[in-house]
Amino acid sequence: MKLIIAIVQPSRLEAVKQALTEVEVFRLTVVDCQGFGRQKGQLASSRAPDTGVNLLRKIQLQIAVNDDFVEPTTAAVLSAAKSGDKGQIGDGKVFVLPMDDCIRIRTGERGPEAI
Repeated sequence: MKLIIAIVQPSRLEAVKQALTEVEVFRLTVVDCQGFGRQKGQLASSRAPDTGVNLLRKIQLQIAVNDDFVEPTTAAVLSAAKSGDKGQIGDGKVFVLPMDDCIRIRTGERGPEAI
């Protein structure tokens, strides 16, 4: 089992949801968040002196999947979250983390069956 955390542009959320549906991933959590990366939240490069860090609005997707779904899920997110053919700075990141256990509260099921 893996936990996939994807940070994407808010404008790409619908495309990512559609891509996940096409690879039969129907369970996800969406979190509205803010952050910055290498550009420190600057939307465009300029010659002005660096005045600090700007937090930019992003969307965080949390997707728990069984091992067989890791590659289709990450591929769907990558293709749908990329801006244009080459992508742009700020398109986001995908993290794949091991998940030791999952427990369905309603039934008490554990492990892959609980996902």
